Amino acid sequence: MKRLLLITAGAAVALSSALVMAQDSPESLLPPGFERPKAARPAAQPQPQPGSTPVIQPLPGEGAAAKPAAPRTLPNGQRIPTLKEIEAMSPEELDELLGLKPKFDIPPAARRSMSQVGVLGVGEGGFSPGSLGGQDARLVGRLLEGNKGRLVSRWGHILLRRALVSRLDAPQGMNPADFAGQRASLLIRMGEGPLARSVVQDVDAANYTPKLTDAALDAYAFTGDITGACPMLAVQGGARKDVDWRVLRAICASFQGDGAAGMAQLDRLIGPNGWKRTDGLLAMKYAGAAGKVRRAVKVEWDDVEGMTPWRYALSIAVGLEPPEKLMKDAARRYTLVNATAPMLSLQSRALAGDKAAGQGILSSAAMVDLYSQIYAQPDIEGDLASMAETLRTAYVGETPSDRMAAIRKLWDGAPDAEARYSRQVLTAYAAARMPVSEDFADDAPELIASMLAAGLDRNALLWTAQADAGSQAWALLALAAPQRAPVEAGPLYGFYDDDPSDDYRKSAFLLAGLYGLNRLDAGLAKEFADKLKVDLNRRSNWTRLIDQAADANNQALVAMLAGVGMQGNSWEMMTPLHLYHIVSALNRVGLGAEARMIAAEAVARG
Repeated sequence: MKRLLLITAGAAVALSSALVMAQDSPESLLPPGFERPKAARPAAQPQPQPGSTPVIQPLPGEGAAAKPAAPRTLPNGQRIPTLKEIEAMSPEELDELLGLKPKFDIPPAARRSMSQVGVLGVGEGGFSPGSLGGQDARLVGRLLEGNKGRLVSRWGHILLRRALVSRLDAPQGMNPADFAGQRASLLIRMGEGPLARSVVQDVDAANYTPKLTDAALDAYAFTGDITGACPMLAVQGGARKDVDWRVLRAICASFQGDGAAGMAQLDRLIGPNGWKRTDGLLAMKYAGAAGKVRRAVKVEWDDVEGMTPWRYALSIAVGLEPPEKLMKDAARRYTLVNATAPMLSLQSRALAGDKAAGQGILSSAAMVDLYSQIYAQPDIEGDLASMAETLRTAYVGETPSDRMAAIRKLWDGAPDAEARYSRQVLTAYAAARMPVSEDFADDAPELIASMLAAGLDRNALLWTAQADAGSQAWALLALAAPQRAPVEAGPLYGFYDDDPSDDYRKSAFLLAGLYGLNRLDAGLAKEFADKLKVDLNRRSNWTRLIDQAADANNQALVAMLAGVGMQGNSWEMMTPLHLYHIVSALNRVGLGAEARMIAAEAVARG
């Protein structure tokens, strides 16, 4: 198994492509009217010679059995379409039929390399390009495809996102385009549509594989960027024949100046074998914005059931928001779309932020910017306007008590635990502005958790003097501190005695975090684990893999394995065993800051 985790330095994949370049036709030197070819003259009929017998063609069905005529085909074997089919084709489809479309539409010097695909370089915080270059493609592919995208930890989400967007070489035996497609697909499942789109756009469309093409379509649908797919569709042409692909080609034809042909194609793609009428009308409304061919389109939702990616993408792209009854039972992914969709209202984006911030999609600064815009809009009223005013007070209230009251109001007004944590992300910098005082000692645990949600560990550590040994504030700081002496038994058991969580989950997470960070003596760790009935020595295929990846000092692989181990809808699905191995592996490969934040988050939210 270790063989799979060894990195071969300097591994690269060299790709070469045959270039087929289209040449512009020469300028005509003939006067006007002479370019049109004339009809051919009828050839003279040969006369039968004396004494010869004319050959008479038998009528169909007479004489010898008539043989069916072979279908006419082009030199490449493609069937010659009928005149009606040709009339319905777009210019791009005609170019494809006649073989006039080049494989590459950019000069050789401008083509991007297929090595180190991604958008985050090492100097920007990305992982080493060769991190996965020497790994077995089956292992990496399974880690990417087996992750459903929902992680219990905000910091785990941020870490995995960083690995997926890094500029990385493909594993041995894996097509670099497929590798990009798998990463983009996982980013989409995580709710990171804009980053997924950036990854697929880092590959030239001529190098797309079916897997990358599918991921790219999902990325463009997730972001509502319909026309963003047009360059890929123009190059890929007839790579797919499904109705979604044909509808998008018709839309792109409209945006390329052929509105009449685009609308005609959309007309034919609405019906029993195509898109539903509401979806087709949305497509027409979007395509009609491109040129002179416009129609009065009224979108009706009465007979629509459920939500689909392209239905939602086209809705928000044309300035419509689907009815609440359709969104009520829609998948979580549509809420996450709202959080980052610039075409939606501030209200829709803010409501989505209560989920996106806690998951790790939106930062504290992004949330503050969003509510600042709401505060600046006088026409926005109601709960969101009140929240914006409360947030302003949390930052600039006249007294610390005013600011603390505003912070508490934001936390307590959250509808559920997930939204409450998102509000803690929102108030992180306001919490950091609170003075360290005994007056707010009761609020210290949540103030510290709020600061750590945004990575403000230095500000949080200022509360060390106010954190009683064995309290939750003490536990969070014991995990978050960059340097820490080993924890003694007294505070550890004191935390256990006051632990209000089910089955002492917080105490088990504290044990896993401290032991993974080497801040707990092995003997004390075993004693405390026995009391909690937790076995940190149990082994599985996953624990062996993440330990071996840490032994190889492979940060990217550890991050991906940690992402697999943190899947779930809540911290109730996390085990102390998984948390211990994740924190330990991250700490060993030089990702100690991420290890500390994940461990502290587990205790805060457990």
